Amino acid sequence: MRWIYNSLVIFSSFILTILAVFHKKTHLFVKGRKSVFSLLKAKIAPEDQVFWFHCASLGEFEQGRPVMEQLKKEFSSCKIVLTFFSPSGYEVRKNYKGADVVCYLPLDTNANAKKFVKIANPAMAVFVKYEFWPNYLQVLKKQRVPTILVSGIFRKEHVFFQWYGLWMRKKLQSFSHFFLQDENSSKLLSAIGFHNHEVIGDTRFDRVYEILREDNRLDFIDEFTQGHYTLVAGSTWKEDEDLLIHYINNVASSEEKFVIAPHNIKAEGIARLKEELEVQTVLYSHKANKDLKDCQVFIIDTIGILTKIYSVADIAYVGGGYTKSGIHNILEPATFGIPVVIGPNYKKFKEAQDLIALKACEVTSNQQEVSQILNELKTKRALRMTKGESALNYIESSLGASDKITAYIEKLVSVK
Repeated sequence: MRWIYNSLVIFSSFILTILAVFHKKTHLFVKGRKSVFSLLKAKIAPEDQVFWFHCASLGEFEQGRPVMEQLKKEFSSCKIVLTFFSPSGYEVRKNYKGADVVCYLPLDTNANAKKFVKIANPAMAVFVKYEFWPNYLQVLKKQRVPTILVSGIFRKEHVFFQWYGLWMRKKLQSFSHFFLQDENSSKLLSAIGFHNHEVIGDTRFDRVYEILREDNRLDFIDEFTQGHYTLVAGSTWKEDEDLLIHYINNVASSEEKFVIAPHNIKAEGIARLKEELEVQTVLYSHKANKDLKDCQVFIIDTIGILTKIYSVADIAYVGGGYTKSGIHNILEPATFGIPVVIGPNYKKFKEAQDLIALKACEVTSNQQEVSQILNELKTKRALRMTKGESALNYIESSLGASDKITAYIEKLVSVK
């Protein structure tokens, strides 16, 4: 199996190089990996104490972030190496100040893994959620580098639990410890003979709760909302936007305000959204030319400010639930103590299941339900308050995973 896997990785590298000529995201994927080793050599000295965090993309970064930041406080002289697999994670966080090196993870060949681990020389490797790269794991184990998984989730359909997954299952032996999100993951690991794990929840709760301590005020949003009832729709796709457009054009009152932050901010998508809205609409990129208080819809055609915007919302609609990939981050709005509305594809997200069970999150499956639920939440303030309180209570009851992980790392590194 190993030679088949390695052959596929090498073949994939060849194909990606060709595709990079025609595809922007693939170009970033390929180009970004060319300078990794030179960057590491320039930034990392042999005597440095290095903690290596690997995240697939942006969501996993938010799960690893609170642990990184706590380690920086506990080990003030340490260096953090943060790697991403996806351009969508790297391009957004390449200037993250909490890490000393931010780069792509070279493709998982044996040669790349050996070279990366040799140069970075990590005292600890931290993989987030479900990143499992066989060659890297093998090299880390051979070099006796303590390796942990944080905010881990396992599902029965994963290769480790299939009859043909023995080779990948053995790679799990590289992990010193698994910090898991749920009991189901714990049971699955125990069933295949792994007992070095514990359920401590999701580190994202610690991260999103920290947001409440930040200054989330945006003057232009205050100017836009003017204290009116406001729905913030975050990370929306076309499928979500079509539903919201219908509600705004046909159901909403003129007193309601809407902030829509699309997942994809390409010009053609933004233009389509604005054109189909029949009410006064302003784009973030054009806000200087508009009297914001006279607008009913504010389209955020930029990235990086959605979390702050949630702070003014009476309710939040989180997109992705009408796509195959599923819903986006619902913890960010929940931490502000507001109800959340989503589409039907949420089954892979534990936090969504939990919030639904607590009646803090409403699920829709069609236009009629979207309009009905949005209208009900608008008109029933007491209902909004109850659901919002349940959301915040859920966040507060789920804190502490980062502290437990940091304590484990401190103990393991000191013993080493």
